Amino acid sequence: MDSSQKPQVKFARRTSSGRVVSLSRDDDINVAIAAELANSSSGGQADYADYMVTMPPTPDNQPADPAVPLGPSPLKPDDRRPPPSYAATSKVASRREERGGKVPERSLSIMRSQNKSMFIRSQTTEFDHNRWLYDSHGTYGIGNAYWQQDTAEYDSMSKNDFLNKPWKPLTRKVKIPTGILSPYRLLVLIRLVVLILFLVWRVRNPNQDAMWLWGMSIVCEIWFAFSWLLDQLPKLNPINRVADLEALREKFDMPSPYNPHGRSDLPGMDVFISTADPEKEPPLVTANTLLSILATEYPVEKLSIYISDDGAALLTFEAMAKAAAFAEVWVPFCRKHSIEPRNPESYFSIRSDPTKNKKNPTFVKDRRWIKREYDEFKVRINALPDTISRRSKALNQKVNRERQMNSSESIDPSAPPVKATWMADHTYWPGTWAHPCADHSKSDHAGILQVMIKTPHPDPIYGQPGDHPYIDFTDIDVRLPMFVYVSREKRKGYDHNKKAGAMNALVRASAILSNGPFIINFDCDHYIYNSYAIREGMCYMMDRGGDRICYIQFPQRFEGIDPSDRYANHNTVFFDGNMRALDGLQGPMYVGTGCLFRRFALYGFDPPRANEYTGFYGQHKRTISLSSSISSFRSEEEAKPIAEPDPEVVDAPKRFGNSKMFVDSIRVAEYQGRPLADHPSVKNGRPPGALLQPRLAIDAPTVAEAVSVISCWYEDKTEWGDRVGWIYGSVTEDVVTGYRMHNRGWRSVYCIPKRDAFRGTAPINLTDRLHQVLRWATGSVEIFFSRNNALCASSRLKFLQRVAYLNVGIYPFTSIFLVVYCLLPALSLFSGHFIVQSLDVTFLTYLLLITVTLMLLSLLEVKWSGIALEELWRNEQFWVIGGTSAHIVAVIQGLLKVLAGIEISFTLTSKSASEDEEDIYADLYMIKWTSLFIPPLVIMTVNIIAIVIGFSRTVYSEIPQWSKLLGGVFFSFWVLSHIA
Repeated sequence: MDSSQKPQVKFARRTSSGRVVSLSRDDDINVAIAAELANSSSGGQADYADYMVTMPPTPDNQPADPAVPLGPSPLKPDDRRPPPSYAATSKVASRREERGGKVPERSLSIMRSQNKSMFIRSQTTEFDHNRWLYDSHGTYGIGNAYWQQDTAEYDSMSKNDFLNKPWKPLTRKVKIPTGILSPYRLLVLIRLVVLILFLVWRVRNPNQDAMWLWGMSIVCEIWFAFSWLLDQLPKLNPINRVADLEALREKFDMPSPYNPHGRSDLPGMDVFISTADPEKEPPLVTANTLLSILATEYPVEKLSIYISDDGAALLTFEAMAKAAAFAEVWVPFCRKHSIEPRNPESYFSIRSDPTKNKKNPTFVKDRRWIKREYDEFKVRINALPDTISRRSKALNQKVNRERQMNSSESIDPSAPPVKATWMADHTYWPGTWAHPCADHSKSDHAGILQVMIKTPHPDPIYGQPGDHPYIDFTDIDVRLPMFVYVSREKRKGYDHNKKAGAMNALVRASAILSNGPFIINFDCDHYIYNSYAIREGMCYMMDRGGDRICYIQFPQRFEGIDPSDRYANHNTVFFDGNMRALDGLQGPMYVGTGCLFRRFALYGFDPPRANEYTGFYGQHKRTISLSSSISSFRSEEEAKPIAEPDPEVVDAPKRFGNSKMFVDSIRVAEYQGRPLADHPSVKNGRPPGALLQPRLAIDAPTVAEAVSVISCWYEDKTEWGDRVGWIYGSVTEDVVTGYRMHNRGWRSVYCIPKRDAFRGTAPINLTDRLHQVLRWATGSVEIFFSRNNALCASSRLKFLQRVAYLNVGIYPFTSIFLVVYCLLPALSLFSGHFIVQSLDVTFLTYLLLITVTLMLLSLLEVKWSGIALEELWRNEQFWVIGGTSAHIVAVIQGLLKVLAGIEISFTLTSKSASEDEEDIYADLYMIKWTSLFIPPLVIMTVNIIAIVIGFSRTVYSEIPQWSKLLGGVFFSFWVLSHIA
């Protein structure tokens, strides 16, 4: 094309008033425009030198062809047109030349360099043409963008249609600052080197005067160094995470082309509450937990709650029924006034101003009335034991009189005994009776399943004026989630596997009734403190890569702990330190409560993708795609039968039992648990709007099937407890269950919301605390001597994750060396010798370096974990107390179980609070004797006597050995300061 025929290059300029003008390099500037360009706000003629010419390499950025009318693009909104190459562009131009058409010159986009950031996308750092078009009201291209004329109506078009389209992730990682993490890692290396040099020096410099003392000390010190390394290595990569609740709401709860009515597209959630003994776990505590869950901020129609009463107590049953009735006013009250927390007992115990941030003028009146209702509710709950007892006594007397008179032919000879426990409808209770007998004891009773709150309506049901005589619930959703009471069948001769067996029964029953693809479990004393916590956990499950996450673990927070936390009940070093660090590896461990599971992962299936780590320390990583017969199903096949005999499905009765309804639910749960396929990088996703259909109502055959799957014989000759569900064989079934998932290649996430997610109670009495630690340590010993030992892990477990699980099984054995080391100072003072020949400069220098590096590591750990120094000290104190008492006994019990087959029984930790209202910490000072006190008391007594004897001998000796006395006394005081 001849150069003389080329159109002149046009320069676009936006003035300070918002006008966009098109100028030629050779044309004169209009006077009005020149004045506007020359003013001070626009920068004057100097602006002309600050232009940058960019040529977007796409054919869309060209003037429209006159032969093609301007208008909306024929492409669908979801179609993505990849930018063609220059070769493709030249072919288009050639075809136009062949048709005799004029090939337009490529247009130039002109913008000022200083204002470039105005048109930069925040996430891709690319030039945003859509925003430029909107701001300039410009038109160009064919089907790329089109701005209607000023005279036309814009319908519902707004600036958000152009600017708010980028895909938004639901979560993000927040790395620890390098200024903290790098020195931390460096100090770990320095301390490791110092420990190695110190141990080498100790081995090469024995104490010839007391070889037995030197030998005992060097063995203990080598083990302590090894134990410290196992604990420290998994802490090298801590991270933080942040969830975006607003992005979750926009994706799943807002109207869209796939969700025109704005129904929630979130997957279903099944909540499990476990309780076993109403005497140690008061029904009022359990009822408050239930009320907090019923009022949580999750779609009502997607939420189902199940309580497992492993004691089959009528007291628990009737307390839950009364709690469900009270929830009809408590839950709408919480929604109306945005109450936090939604546990009534905790809410009314808050001492701060309840009217803070409350703008509704009816709040004070509503709160006063609901407080009075809750007080009456507590009275009814607390009176239930006496009510049940009097009712049963009266009905039993009536039956006795009728039998004695023998005047009623309607009395069945097989009627229950006269000491039966009776329900409110004057029928006998099928569970455990107050006076146990055959078929009515804790270990021998029928299965019970009662739907206390039915499946809610799929659409909100708003209150109307006058519905309630005291509180106005107008425009407040008054629906309640489904609530089911479950007590599995127990019979003599069956191993019921304690809590793990109860959880597996709930998994099967919930799969029949609601089949939520996600499960979150709570102990009866752990309630929801943050009503948005479950939604925050779902951000991780529904985000990109969430299909590989097996569970979301929340930290445990406790109430009712003494301010000084004398016995480290908060356990913040573990929850804020170790668990946060594991989140940077393959994920935190499962710790028994406050954990959100993927149901499909609980069924023992492999993740859709996993990594294999090979090499001495797993330095070689290989990503593998795992094909599971269930996970390979397509969404359109969700409701269709399986066409081909799949080995996984044909073998289903052997793995999952004989319930066809349960087996059919597996595929549905897997599909519904997938993240949204709203981005090309989302793998194994589901289309938006796939979960908008309402849930079917529960009918009698469904309930009958649910009762059959909680029978005691259902798990016979299946893989329940071995590969499927909670794993059996250990008192710490939680750690083993999480380990099995990680070993298959799944990942887990640690979710720490700004506001505590859940809160519970912990024993503050030393005796109860030691028994709790004893149970955990015994489970760790069982893990070490089982196939769940991390040394037997697969190649899908990361090296440092393997080290963390190995430490779980090894840490109780440290107590053996700790007890010996705590007695060494006393033995040194008794014998007049020390662990080294003399307190020379080398020994003191090493000791100083080891202590200083440990203190610096503690300070940096405080920085990245948020742990207080006092909490670190309390944790170290209780490590010595527990190590010299509960841990050593756990090792003995574990060895007896492994070697001699002696089973270990544990008492349930009491959840009841102190009855002394004047001193809520009265239990802290209560002395409950236990044999676990003997080892630490012996250590304390021996060290005190040794100090007295050593000091006396040194003072009255002809040649005093003050250095040896100083060393022995120093370490004796170290022992006493940790135990006393």
